[in-house]
Amino acid sequence: MASVPVHHGEILQGVFLHGQRLVRGLVTLPCAMYHQRATFTPGGRDPVEVVPHWKYKARAAAELTLLTLDLPRGGWLELCGAVPLGRGFGSSTSDVLAAINAVGDAYEVPVPLQTAAKIAVRAELASDSLMFDDGAVLFAQRAGEVLEDFGNRLPPMRVLGFGNRTATNGNGNGVDTLALPPARYDQREIGIFTELRVMLREAIATKDVTLLGCVATASTRLNQRHLPIPAFERILGIVAEIGAAGIQTAHSGNIAGILLDWNHPDVDARLERARHLLRDIGIVEQWEFTTDD
Repeated sequence: MASVPVHHGEILQGVFLHGQRLVRGLVTLPCAMYHQRATFTPGGRDPVEVVPHWKYKARAAAELTLLTLDLPRGGWLELCGAVPLGRGFGSSTSDVLAAINAVGDAYEVPVPLQTAAKIAVRAELASDSLMFDDGAVLFAQRAGEVLEDFGNRLPPMRVLGFGNRTATNGNGNGVDTLALPPARYDQREIGIFTELRVMLREAIATKDVTLLGCVATASTRLNQRHLPIPAFERILGIVAEIGAAGIQTAHSGNIAGILLDWNHPDVDARLERARHLLRDIGIVEQWEFTTDD
């Protein structure tokens, strides 16, 4: 068995220099609001049977794990959890990673993090960095590589999340993330991403929530033309009015979050004020979590 939490989109997402090449990368914002759970029972015929039957990415991950670890083929995989689909919570990655870890648990064979990352990308084309839960990393989501390990977790934050209902697939069911074309950035934007990477490195090292919020806000603004947040400037006004650190978003989803310093003495009052101000502009779907749950 295995249980994997979700994430709440990204703090930073763009294109970064890695060696002599430009690589797409992201820094995930962890979130323990939801968990995906997987149970794997060895045996049966190949291929793996999965429940629910439409969790084909998780089935592929289980089969790839058996193959990679040279384990007997076949088995039964069952997934359960209430992770919202297509919103930006990383539902497919949590499915995939739970399947990978459940296979390893069934055979009492630990799956190395880098191996899990490679399997996840093969199973779902682009993966979040949920497997690296000991600290923040800049992760190449389409290559399964860590571009930079920042050496520590993100600083403690309270996050007021909210739903962007207009960024859906037309049925109100969220975003088909794989159907979104990869964002194209110009040279100016790539230069900004380089600067934001340096700023984020410092923010994590010094536990500076304000600096981290600046990075997240800048990344959100740069990605506005790819999957925009409606009323973005008005939301930025709310961020400024309550003295929040910044705003982050799921760059392939329809959720976003206002970031606040966990340790600020007025954090509860600021959160409550933000709730009211968001409702005033028609954003009623809201939730709260902390980054150190």
